[in-house]
Amino acid sequence: AAARLAAEQEVENLSGLSPNPEKDIFVVRENRTTCLMAEFAAKFIVPYDVWASNYVDMVTEQADIPLSRGAEVTGKCGSNESELEISWMEQAYTLKLFFLKEGHNTSRGQEAFWRLSRVQFTYDTRERTYFKEPVNPGKHTASSHRLSALVTPAGKSYECQAQQTISLTSSNRQKSVQLLLSEVRVQPFDITSDFVFSEEHKCTVDQREQLEETLPLILGLILGLVIVITLCVYHIHHKLTANQVQIPRDRSQYKHMG
Repeated sequence: AAARLAAEQEVENLSGLSPNPEKDIFVVRENRTTCLMAEFAAKFIVPYDVWASNYVDMVTEQADIPLSRGAEVTGKCGSNESELEISWMEQAYTLKLFFLKEGHNTSRGQEAFWRLSRVQFTYDTRERTYFKEPVNPGKHTASSHRLSALVTPAGKSYECQAQQTISLTSSNRQKSVQLLLSEVRVQPFDITSDFVFSEEHKCTVDQREQLEETLPLILGLILGLVIVITLCVYHIHHKLTANQVQIPRDRSQYKHMG
């Protein structure tokens, strides 16, 4: 209980570090050392049934549930498996993230990677902030299946500013819940400095956007370099031809030569 309280206090203190009011920073510590860090903004899109105006048919509504700042956090750290659990609004909503580190065969041999292997979201449709008169209100669980997300080389943190969507299957009539993650920075293993992420591994979308931003600059620099080289070649050529003896084109001028 004391360890859980310490973790919650650290999260509360760290949450104010983000300028984005929708983003929070979560830390799990064991033996007075940071073993898991996560920073992201999250929102859940949850479909649920309500009675139609005739009270016979049912129609589907949609609840947009943000992850509140200052949420309670617990977690577990291991050498190959780690877990982050986040609860808010008096545990009406709970998000569990499961991480797994494993080896992969690559062209360079056996290499270690970690990934987000499972997501579980528990929500209570009796909570009235986001659910309005649902049919059969109660607790439901939405989970991922065979998930392999945020794949990152071991020893690095995962970073992705772009929004990512993870689909979860709910126990509520098998409806699909969407988890929207953005501005993500996560490291569940191998943190070497307290409260400090290791070198980042950027997601493919961010790498593409960065390339699209820098490509015009690179092309401009190449074009400028080509122009400079062309001017230099022209200047050298002009200087060399100016120093050469000019042979008269008028044959009458040859008689004074020799």
